[in-house]
Amino acid sequence: MGWIAWIVFGLIAGIIAKFLMPGRDPGGFIVTIIIGILGGVLGGFIGTQLGLGSVDGFNAMSFLLAVLGSVILLFVYRLLKARA
Repeated sequence: MGWIAWIVFGLIAGIIAKFLMPGRDPGGFIVTIIIGILGGVLGGFIGTQLGLGSVDGFNAMSFLLAVLGSVILLFVYRLLKARA
């Protein structure tokens, strides 16, 4: 799957990550969406490295990886912002 598809997945995944991890984010909703986009890319990379097969096209595994990557990055972002 191309980078544009991962960005779109990430956009949607960022919104879902925000709903899965409610609360006040230090950067607001827009930063959460940006984290979702980066999380989608991260999820695709992690899935490929773990040998979950080639992540191409819209399927449940690709979407799950995008959401997982977004939740991970949102969690890390909140930890880093809480320390600052």
